[in-house]
Amino acid sequence: MLVYLELIFTAIFWGGTFVAGRIVALEAPPFTAAFLRFLTASLCLLAINWRSYGGRLSLPDRPLLISLILLGLTGVFSYNVFFFLGLERIEASRASLIIANNPVFIVLFNALIFRDRLYPLAGVGILLSLTGAGIVITRGDMVHALKGGVGLGELFMFGCVLSWSAYSLIGKSVLTRLSPLASVTWASVLGMAALAPPACMEGLFSEIGTLSAPAWMGILYLGILGTVAGFVLYYRGIREIGPARASQFINLVPVSAILMAALILDEPLTQSLMVGGILVLTGITLTNVASTRAVKR
Repeated sequence: MLVYLELIFTAIFWGGTFVAGRIVALEAPPFTAAFLRFLTASLCLLAINWRSYGGRLSLPDRPLLISLILLGLTGVFSYNVFFFLGLERIEASRASLIIANNPVFIVLFNALIFRDRLYPLAGVGILLSLTGAGIVITRGDMVHALKGGVGLGELFMFGCVLSWSAYSLIGKSVLTRLSPLASVTWASVLGMAALAPPACMEGLFSEIGTLSAPAWMGILYLGILGTVAGFVLYYRGIREIGPARASQFINLVPVSAILMAALILDEPLTQSLMVGGILVLTGITLTNVASTRAVKR
């Protein structure tokens, strides 16, 4: 029972990242915001890693270094730069529904790149999810989108989806040779190191002094709850009940994000958001069910 409660909290923590990210993005430039998030996360992850391995760090083997650098560049560097650029321009609720398509694109890219079989149910799920995302992105006016009506914010959030898909596909090989905690830790550290130079060029040290208390709370939330606690609890759930059942709780992320954005940021629950959200969540569920069945066969 405890593991299910932990996975629900994981979904709530990850849903809250969109609200916290929106607050931070309106004050801090993207590289600075991303660097501060992963400076916080890396320090916590290194401490957990140190304790887990009996007072020493579990250093990765040299052959894994290139893969870990790629994880840092995709899942930390590019994902978070796109994340903050997008949230600077669009609402947290809409951003969460675009990023909710992560599992759908991972299945799609697995079929295209690794030639995994794409089952009909997954195909229907992908179609529904993309249709829902289209409704959310265009605010219900998909004809307008064909005339160039999609904004930069939406495109940046799709950059997050592509970055996370790449991170997940690279991570498949890394996780066969490294524990989830160690892989997340070193991807975070290497991604933070890559973010440091452009953050300094943005004026990192001068920006730090201008951030408000809510922005600092957002950064701490993103680093501690959204990154460290979220990943630790999620991987614990995978260990306890398996990836198929644990992944179903990800469907709660956009739901929690939309509710928190309405309560905290006073974002409206529009018709296009609700219709698109239902289609996205239905599509993700069908895709996950198809993937689960494929694993059992």
